[in-house]
Amino acid sequence: MTERIDYVELRGGELAASKDFYAAAFGWGFVDYGPEYAGFEGAGLDGGLDANAEEGRAPLVVLKADDLEDALARVEAAGGFVTRPIFEFPGGRRFHFRDPAGNELGVWGE
Repeated sequence: MTERIDYVELRGGELAASKDFYAAAFGWGFVDYGPEYAGFEGAGLDGGLDANAEEGRAPLVVLKADDLEDALARVEAAGGFVTRPIFEFPGGRRFHFRDPAGNELGVWGE
């Protein structure tokens, strides 16, 4: 299996204010991917701020897979609940699922 933790998304809220906070508090930089998403720079891991994330959503841990369809099949066979079927985004495709404890994760592939 190839899946490893690869990316973390935080709720972005008011994106400009969130970027200002993380820049001032921790010195992070950002790369904007449209008006509602900014990727981290200098944060120690790949990730981003998502202004579209629902209020109260926990950070989204994203795994990377070499074969997205195979990973989806294994998640379902193991009892995971798919919350968002495979969809395209700039940079690849991904799906979201909940584990038995209710944690939501994503899996992406190129």
